[in-house]
Amino acid sequence: MRYVSTRGSAPILPFDDVLLTGLARDGGLYVPERWPRLRAEDLAGLHGRPYADVALAVMTPFVGRTIATDRLREILVETYAGFDHAAVAPLKQLDAGSWLMELFHGPTIAFKDYALQFLGRLFDEVLAARGERLTVVGATSGDTGSAAIEACRDRQAVDIFILYPHGRTSEVQRRQMTTVAAANVHTIAVEGSFDDCQDLVKAMFNDIAYRDRMRLSAVNSINWVRIMAQIVYYVAAGIALGAPDRRLAFAVPTGNFGNIYAAYAARSMGLPVERLIVGSNRNDILDRFFRTGAMEIAAVEPSLSPSMDIQVSSNFERLLFDLFDRDGRQVADTLTRFRKSGMFAVTDNQLGHARGLFASHRLGDDETLATIGATFGQTGELVDPHTAVGLAALAANRPGDPDVACVSLACAHPAKFPEAVERATGHRPPLPDKLADLFDRPERFDVLPANLAAVQRYIAERARITATPERSAAG
Repeated sequence: MRYVSTRGSAPILPFDDVLLTGLARDGGLYVPERWPRLRAEDLAGLHGRPYADVALAVMTPFVGRTIATDRLREILVETYAGFDHAAVAPLKQLDAGSWLMELFHGPTIAFKDYALQFLGRLFDEVLAARGERLTVVGATSGDTGSAAIEACRDRQAVDIFILYPHGRTSEVQRRQMTTVAAANVHTIAVEGSFDDCQDLVKAMFNDIAYRDRMRLSAVNSINWVRIMAQIVYYVAAGIALGAPDRRLAFAVPTGNFGNIYAAYAARSMGLPVERLIVGSNRNDILDRFFRTGAMEIAAVEPSLSPSMDIQVSSNFERLLFDLFDRDGRQVADTLTRFRKSGMFAVTDNQLGHARGLFASHRLGDDETLATIGATFGQTGELVDPHTAVGLAALAANRPGDPDVACVSLACAHPAKFPEAVERATGHRPPLPDKLADLFDRPERFDVLPANLAAVQRYIAERARITATPERSAAG
């Protein structure tokens, strides 16, 4: 398997280099040169198999010869052994035709664990084989940071730096990042929004000299491995609900478009997905695109679902690449104009193609609270604000065919957002036992301005990179 950049001019890379490089050197995102296929008999053969077996079947074509199959199986078994539910990503039935997929059974009780626990182990595997080390940088609107830190903490060949918007995460989200007492972990509170954090990370990758000197790699979903690992739970859910003989719809609360793009990838591999439903909060750039065909940046507004407080959805570039018939030059030109003008639009035909699969819905804070309350009243389930956005999006866009199995993603444990859940239901969800002492742990973080030079200097002073390797991760 080889990987190409969405902007068309970066080197074509094998899997291990894509893992380590993150963002392509032309500023694009890596995608497979072609989609591997899961045939109907492949899906049927996975019925009743453990989650790690499904993961092995999904990932093997993407990994290729980088890691031997037996070793990849060992890594996957080790990855999911730390999750606190035997099904790893269990389904909970809500009504006759819809299910909630719980994606909060990992160590940081959010869906990011499903990819990042695997990614951290892959870093160790590949870097040990190469005798190299990395400086990992990432931006987070809340959950990616804690999951990435948990995956990379205490690893010998990695230093990790996480940028998050100062004062714009929940207290639980912040403390999950800032209370990790590991020498290789550094948390940076940026005076700005998540988009500012994301722009700083991309700017560091686009500074090629700095990137090579610091041996930068990414944990955000710009890293293809994040997407690859998230494909697994869509396939696992589909198999559990009767695929390939039953069609599926997924409702996904999303800001950066990575999680729902993984569902799109599962469909591209052969999972019978009829509809993908985008749930947006008040930062509704994705909903506006699917309604109008225009993507236009607005100011980021804080909300009850802070992980979705985003106005520049990085992973949308991967979908745009397909909407533009994989014309990397057109993607590059369009996104260059987007950064200058703050907007772009697709053609009616391109919008029609996107609408053939995607639907969308926007939810404000009052509606989010109402959905949390209604869900508790109807099912007894406490759900976090992000999950509520997905549930409302499903209700607004449910397929008319009752034979379609509808799955809404529960992306975070309700205890990560206790104030909102208590406000909506009168019940305050307790933290799981593994995080019960979170508010007693001392915090470690530094506040920096949204200034590239300041952040680069901070990282350079603390990363344990002692020499520039002869060969960069991008080949």
